[in-house]
Amino acid sequence: MRSKTPVRIILASLGAAVGLTGCGGGANGPQLESARFVAMQEEPGEEYIIGPLDKLTIHVWRNDELGAEVQVRPDGRITTPLVADMPAVGKTPTMLAEDIRLQLSQYIEEPLVTVIVNEFAGTFSQQVRIVGATAEPASLPYRANMTLLDAMIAVGGLSEYAAGNRAKLIRFDRQTGQQQEYALRLSDLLRRGESDANVMLRPGDVIIIPESMF
Repeated sequence: MRSKTPVRIILASLGAAVGLTGCGGGANGPQLESARFVAMQEEPGEEYIIGPLDKLTIHVWRNDELGAEVQVRPDGRITTPLVADMPAVGKTPTMLAEDIRLQLSQYIEEPLVTVIVNEFAGTFSQQVRIVGATAEPASLPYRANMTLLDAMIAVGGLSEYAAGNRAKLIRFDRQTGQQQEYALRLSDLLRRGESDANVMLRPGDVIIIPESMF
C-alpha cells in the first residue's frame, strides 16, 4: 500500500504558496496604521445609514396621530399614517424625515418630522463581518472609533486552530472603486498583546481568519 505522506506534503506546500502569493496585503503589500488600545478622544463616525430591520420612531410635531414606531421591512421600506411604502434603506434619518415631510405636506401645512433610530442593524456597508476560525463568526454593526481588538472581543477571539497572523482584512476603497486587502496580525494582538497589531476599522470591513494547516 502506497504512503499518502508525499501527497500531503505536496498539498501543504501548495497551500502555503497560495497563502503567500494570493493576498495583496502581505509583507510587501499595503499596511494598515496601528491604533491605540485606548483612544485619546472619542470622535463621531460617518453619518448613520438606515438598514433593513432597523427600528425607527417617526414623530410629527403637533400631529402625534401621524407618527409611528416602525421596523424597516426586509424590502427596505416603511409605512406610516398617510405614507405608504416609503423607501428607507440607504437614507440617513435626516433624509428620511425630509422625504416623509414632503409626503405629509400634501395633507397638512408645514409638517415638522423627526426620525429617531431606536435599534440598529445597518446596511452591509456599515457592518464589520468576521468569518473563518473565530469563536463566533458574526456581522457587527460598526460604531465610531471601532478597532480590530473591539471586533475580536465581540466574537470571542480566535478559535483553537486559527492562523491569526495569516488573517486578512478586505476593504472597499470608495475613491478608487477597488477592493483592497491588508494583512492582519491577530495572534500577535490577542495572544502576545502586541499593541501595534491593533488597527482602526471602517464600515464595511470584512475580516477573514484561516485555520492553521498543521
